[in-house]
Amino acid sequence: MTRYRIGEGRLGAERTVVVTSPDEATRVVLALRGATLLSWRTPLRGRETELTDGYRDEAELLSQEGVRNGLLAPFPNRVADGRYRFLGREHDLLPGRHGSRTVYHGFVREAPFELVDTTTGPGSARLRLRTTRIRPGAYPGYPFSIDVEVTYLISANEIDIEIRATNLGTGPAPYAAGWHPYFSLSKPIDDLVLRIPADTVVRTDDDLIPLAGESGFLPLDQCPEMDFRKPRRVGGAVIDACFTGLETGPDGRAETVLSDPATGAELRVWQLGGFLHLFTGDTLNRNRRDSIALEPVEAITNAFNRAEFAEALRIEPGRERRFRFGVSYGCKVDDG
Repeated sequence: MTRYRIGEGRLGAERTVVVTSPDEATRVVLALRGATLLSWRTPLRGRETELTDGYRDEAELLSQEGVRNGLLAPFPNRVADGRYRFLGREHDLLPGRHGSRTVYHGFVREAPFELVDTTTGPGSARLRLRTTRIRPGAYPGYPFSIDVEVTYLISANEIDIEIRATNLGTGPAPYAAGWHPYFSLSKPIDDLVLRIPADTVVRTDDDLIPLAGESGFLPLDQCPEMDFRKPRRVGGAVIDACFTGLETGPDGRAETVLSDPATGAELRVWQLGGFLHLFTGDTLNRNRRDSIALEPVEAITNAFNRAEFAEALRIEPGRERRFRFGVSYGCKVDDG
């Protein structure tokens, strides 16, 4: 019986893991730095197709420009002014920094991971990766002990991801996770069709920080230009926003659907809980609007500074939190 294969590779000096299907039609590459998805190649109408727009070389991976396919923890998106308050104590993620104090997407995306377990079969490969990098003193402003494990389940048409965080400290810790994948079905993204099953969008200021309280949430009935509840073309829309109130199916999944009418290719980004952040890639340094970021996240931007998220973010000592999401691929047009 032929099984999926798991091998080693390199992106410059960076170690990678290469997963190949038994028929060699599907190939997935992960960097151990950040447990980052670099490439997902699979057939589309008989042609090998790259479905994700990941880091192309070692320099890009080290620079983290665009946070391409990065796993986001212990917080997704931004923390206003790099500061937050937890259990009555002020924390500064950028001590001594003057001028721009933008901090975003946590530390895990750059942390070293180890491949601790693999399982292969004829239909899938499962990989479990772990980092123990988050410890007091490792990162300014985050004096907590968190182990993070990431499990990838890879099959011919799906990547299933679970992030598990365990609090090894003696007190509670604030924590939320997410994923920042970029998908490319056509270039540019304008002709792609998008459906987001959300009823509310988060309103932000000029620094992309959500407005305070209820003013930060706008029903999509009042904002038709951001309403993707019915599938529609992305067009020239420039969006960097979070969508809330996701509708779920009987299995508890919320599915955001991206499709290319020209080829019939379709990606379904699914998640168990949380929110969906959309970024149309307009500020990327290379290939702007060649791909679109559809980001499952556990919390909205600046949740560390919002009282309504305090309990949801908190992990007690010895407890763990899991966030599961993924993406499946299909094609409405027969390959023949």
